[in-house]
Parts: sequence; structure tokens; C-alpha cells
Amino acid sequence: MKTYFVYIMASKKNGTLYIGVTGDLARRVWQHKNNVHEGFTQKYGVHRLVWYEVHREVTEAIQREKQMKKWRRQWKINLIEQENPDWEDLSDDLL
Repeated sequence: MKTYFVYIMASKKNGTLYIGVTGDLARRVWQHKNNVHEGFTQKYGVHRLVWYEVHREVTEAIQREKQMKKWRRQWKINLIEQENPDWEDLSDDLL
């Protein structure tokens, strides 16, 4: 069964945040870390995976991503700190 991920990348603790959705989290994080695509994460150095969740349906993942992008910044920070209070880079377990 295919899985989809909604994830948050950060430049540093309490730094710039990026929310995305993907079907291959390890590959997507590698792309962010290696600046494969020009854009927001490259410009602001957003290379640290600080939070993610798994979905079984792509439509659910996309809906969740859109919902979270509308959230206040503090809500996003609270979500990260519930599971990852030190803002550790979770990609070490993926790559």
C-alpha cells in the first residue's frame, strides 16, 4: 500500500518553516538538503526535517498540507514541539 507524507522542514529551531507533501519522504528530504530545486527552501536554508505524519490517501495528505499552511505560525511550532521539542533533524533515520 502506498503512503504519503505531510512534513515540515525548518532552517533552525524557531526558524523559517516549509510545509510539503510527498509520496517519498526520504527522496524529497534529500532534494531539500541538496538544493536540487531552486526556490524557497534553497533561498532560506530550510534543510532540517523537524516533523512529519503518514497518510494512506493522497487526497488526505494534500488536504492536511493545505490546512496546515493556513495555520498561525505558533500552531505549527506547537505541533513540532509536541513530538520534537529540540527540533532535531529527523532525516537521519530516513537517509
